[in-house]
Order: sequence, then C-alpha cells, then structure tokens
Amino acid sequence: MSARALGDWLDFIGRQHPDAIALGLERVREVWARMGTRIDCPVISVAGTNGKGSVCATLDSILRASGRRVGLYTSPHLLRYNERVRISGAEATDEALGESFAAVEQARRDVPLTYFEFGTLGAFWLFAREPLDALVLEVGLGGRLDAVNVLDADCAVITGIALDHMDLLGDTRESIGREKAGIMRAARPAVIADPDPPASVLREAERIGARAVLLGRDFGYRVQPGQWDFWGPAGRRAALAHPVLRGASQLRNAAAALAALDALRERLPVAMQDVRRGLAEVELPGRFQVLPGRPQVILDVAHNPEAARALAENLSAAGFARETLAVFGMLRDKDIAAVAQALAPLVTRWHLAGLGGTRGASSGELGRILAASGVAAPRKEHDTPAAAFAAARIEAGENDKIVVFGSFLTVAEVMQALAAGSGGSGNHG
Repeated sequence: MSARALGDWLDFIGRQHPDAIALGLERVREVWARMGTRIDCPVISVAGTNGKGSVCATLDSILRASGRRVGLYTSPHLLRYNERVRISGAEATDEALGESFAAVEQARRDVPLTYFEFGTLGAFWLFAREPLDALVLEVGLGGRLDAVNVLDADCAVITGIALDHMDLLGDTRESIGREKAGIMRAARPAVIADPDPPASVLREAERIGARAVLLGRDFGYRVQPGQWDFWGPAGRRAALAHPVLRGASQLRNAAAALAALDALRERLPVAMQDVRRGLAEVELPGRFQVLPGRPQVILDVAHNPEAARALAENLSAAGFARETLAVFGMLRDKDIAAVAQALAPLVTRWHLAGLGGTRGASSGELGRILAASGVAAPRKEHDTPAAAFAAARIEAGENDKIVVFGSFLTVAEVMQALAAGSGGSGNHG
C-alpha cells in the first residue's frame, strides 16, 4: 500500500473513522505504542485559539537559523497536505508521507483513526526516523485530548484563548482554557502568552506542578520607535527588528516563541544573531499576507471573532483605501455574524463566497446572516471564492483594497486562482 498515490492515501485515511473529529487519546496511544518508535529530541507543543501557527513558524525559523535540524508539524494546510510536515524547512514528499501512512495502517489493525489522528501518527513516524535537534508541534483542536498531546512536551506554549469550537471544547474561556492546559507537563515550562489567561489555565499549571512562564510577569515586550525589546527568563534582547509577519499581534507571538526558547536555553541555546535572522526570515502564508501590486490584496484565514478583530485592527493600521472589498466565505459552524460584524465598519462592498462540503455555508446563507446582523454595505453572492475574487478584482480600483478572509478554504482557493494566473471563474451573479 505504500506505493499508493498521496491523494489516494488521503482519501483512504479520511474514511477510517465515522466522525471527522473524535477527541480522545486512547486510540492514538494504542497505535503509537504498536508502532514502536520514539522521539528523542526536545518537543515544543503550541496550543491556543489564535496565534499558534505564527508561534510555530517563528520557533522553526529561529531554530533553523541557529543551524539546527527541526521538525515542524502544523495544520490545516492551504494548498498541499505536504505543508503539514516539514523537516529543515522542506515539505515531506508524497513518497515519504505514503510510507508513513503505510506504517500507521500496519500498526492500527482494527483501531479506527480520524483523518487528523492518522496524519499525526504518520508525521511522528517520519520525525522519529530523522536525526532532529528539535520538534515543534501545532496542536490541532483543544489540547488535552488532541492527537498531538500523545507526545509529552518539554515546553508547552499556550497562545491567546478565545471562543471557538465551542461545541467540542465548551462555551466559556474557562472551559476552553482547561482543554488547552492539558498540553502542560509536571516540572516542565509552560509559556502562557494570553495577556488575561483564564483562571483554569493557571489552576491546572499549579495542580500538576508545571513551571508557568507568564506574559507580563516572567516575559514581555516593549515597542520602541522602529524596533522592539524582549525580556524573559534569560534576560533582555534589545533593538529587535519587527517580525516580517505583519500585524499587531505578531509581537506577542514572537515574544511567546522567544520565551519558550529561553525556557529551553540549556538544551537549545540560540544566539542573538539567530533570533534576528529567524525573525527576518519567518514565513506564514495566509496570516495578514499582503500581496505585491495594485489593487492591494490581503489574505487572512481569520475564522473566529478574535481573529477577525485582529484583522480589522491590522486593516485600520494599513493605510487609507477608497474602497475595501471583502471576499468572504465561512463554514456554517463558525460564528459568521460576529466575524462579519468585526469587519463591517471597514468593508465598503462584500463579495460573498459559497464553500462546498457539508460544513460550508452557501453565499445565500452568508447574505441572510449579514442582513440579520445589520451589515448594510452592498453585497453580491457567488458560488465560489474564486468567482467572488474575480468579481472583486474587476470592481476594485488600483488604490482600493481586497481582503480575502473567513476560512482556510476561502484563502486557499483564491491562492490557487492567483497561482493559475487568473482571478478565477464561475458564477458572478
């Protein structure tokens, strides 16, 4: 089966569990134990509602700048599944992923695994076969019961905690924080980068004896004209250039990454030049990604209210535009109204994009929700993000902005349309 094409493997692993999401570690632990592999390098696990991807990308970039061989696991992907598994900055090949899936399939026997669980175990199998100096893991959903948590983190990082996936994690920041806190381990550092962490996170750190490293108490940052300073467990790093990742929240994310490296400095020391180079070279598509050219196009996967508010803040700081056109597509199980309302004061015209699949909201659904939420700006409905983007490009003047947001799926389809050399095609009605 290892010779099977990657697309066939992905179809196969998506059919091995009746549910897309089935939280719990028992099945994953059982199969991981059967696989008989182990990870021997320091592991940094990153959980949170927003900012996880940025922290992981920053950690990876700084550690690689220091000459280390780093494994990086993230999700979801934008264009290719291979993006999820990287070693020394290079995406895993189709062949390597197929081999890893075959190893999981051989070990799992009759144990049903979800798509994410199957992929996570495959990634771990690949990482275990490499001489890695460090492993950076983005937690998929929650923390305590997420497949990534089958590995013990040498350092846990918890970014901002907000309301998302409430059907699975609870409908308060306290309940969601309790799930995120599950990645912490006794006697090991836990970087808590939420400026106002839920009490449940602090209680869990105290209960298990984790070494909490708190934003504002144990580490932080100060913005200076044209630069910023970081202070943390290992002292102060001054006169840092702003991260190449754009947006106001990125300093907090960068500080969280530096605090994690400070906490592991005895095992993973990094020099000042490594930090500077890593911050300058970090890449993370789809997070307030400003494309070159006119009209200005901004891609952002913001899909929950907190991320949408951060996007609105970044747009407000990005300079005047005569018109701001939104290309907006979301999954129906997200808080569509709150996300739209966060951007409504800035958007002059909406191009609503339907998303496919059982979870995707149609453009008609989006239109009804916007109307009920009091969003008054003109709007047009389109079958797909590519069609919505094509229409926005026709309407936009060179001094306008087009902001594409609401889902990884929305951003991914527009990126594919751009890569194909067109604004997309489809129903512009």
